[in-house]
Amino acid sequence: MKEFTLDSLGWCGWFEQQAKKLCEGEKLVARVAAVDRDQLLLVGEIGFFRAKLSGKYMYESESASERPCVGDWVCVEKPEFDQFGVVHKVFERRTCLRRKAAGDSVEFQMIAANVDFVIIVQSCYYDFNLKRLERYLVMIEEGGSTPLILLTKTDLVTSEVLADQIEQIRNADITEPVGSLSNVTKEGLDELKSTFSPGKTYCFVGSSGVGKSTIINSLVGRNVLETKVVSSTGEGRHTTVRRELVLLENGAMVIDNPGMREFGVFGAEDGIEASYSDILALASQCRFRNCTHSNEPGCAVLNALERSEIDAEHYDNFIKLRQESEHYLLSNAEKRKKDREFGRFIKSAKKELEDE
Repeated sequence: MKEFTLDSLGWCGWFEQQAKKLCEGEKLVARVAAVDRDQLLLVGEIGFFRAKLSGKYMYESESASERPCVGDWVCVEKPEFDQFGVVHKVFERRTCLRRKAAGDSVEFQMIAANVDFVIIVQSCYYDFNLKRLERYLVMIEEGGSTPLILLTKTDLVTSEVLADQIEQIRNADITEPVGSLSNVTKEGLDELKSTFSPGKTYCFVGSSGVGKSTIINSLVGRNVLETKVVSSTGEGRHTTVRRELVLLENGAMVIDNPGMREFGVFGAEDGIEASYSDILALASQCRFRNCTHSNEPGCAVLNALERSEIDAEHYDNFIKLRQESEHYLLSNAEKRKKDREFGRFIKSAKKELEDE
C-alpha cells in the first residue's frame, strides 16, 4: 500500500487551524477522492478507504452544497477493523468551484473543493467558444482558484486557426496562460506536464468530449479513466460520469469532471470584477455612480465601446453575466426570506397547539 502524508495530499496551515477544533479524540483527517451517492472514497495517511456521513451530519446539513464533494477535507472516525469510516465534520473550504444548479433552482452545485488550479479545456476544432471561456473564468476567479487555459485537438486545425483563437482570447483582455495540446501527436504534452507541482490540486473543466480524461490518462501513463473513440466529425464523446481525484507520479493531484457546456453563474461579483477589470476600470469614470452601462449619458464604458476600445462581444458577455448574477442573488434572497417566514409560521403554530 502506498504511504501518504497529509502534506502530500494538499494539507496546509488553513486546515491545521480548523483541525484543532473539529477533530477531537481519535478522529482522523482525510480528503475526499470520490463521491458515489451516499458513499465517499477517502484518502489519508492510512491510504484509501470508504466512509459514510454520520446521521447527525446528514440531519444538520441544510443543503447538498454543505455535504462533502471531491477535494474536501473531512474529520472521520475509522475503527481499525470496520469496513467503513464515519464522517462527522467537513472542513471550511479554502477554494471552491461551483455553478448554479440546473433548472430554476437558486441553489448552487459544488464541483470541487480546495483546488489550486483549474484548467479550462476547449477543443480548437469544434468547441472553441469565447463567451463560455469567459463564463468559466468568472466562476473560477469567484472561487479563489487560479485559471489556466488549454486548447486541444490541435492536430485537427491549421496553425493559423490556433493562432487566431489565441488572438481572440487576448483581444478579450484574457491574460491567463494559454497552452495547446494534441492527444494524437502528443505535441504540447511535455509542456503541460511541467505545470504540475507536487502537493497541488488541479481540476479539468470543459464540455463533453474535449479530451479531459484522455489528457489525465496521458499524465498518469496508463488508462485510469475510461475514454471513448473520437467520432468521425472530430468531436469527442462523453464518458466521465463522476468527479474523481487522481494522484500523479510526481505528487500532483488532478480532478476530472463530467462535461459541462452550461455553467450558470451564481452571485459572482468578485469573479466578474477579476475577469472584466478593463470594463470596471472604465466604469469608475462614468458620470453616474449607479450606471448600468446600457443607455446612460456620460457612460465611459459605452463611449469606449463606440470607439472600439473594448470588444463588443466582451462587453455583451459582461452585461449578461452581471445581470444573471444579480438575478440569482435576488432570487436567493427572496427564497431565504420565504424560508424564514415559513419557519416563524411553524413556530407560531406549534406554540398555539401547546397553549390549547
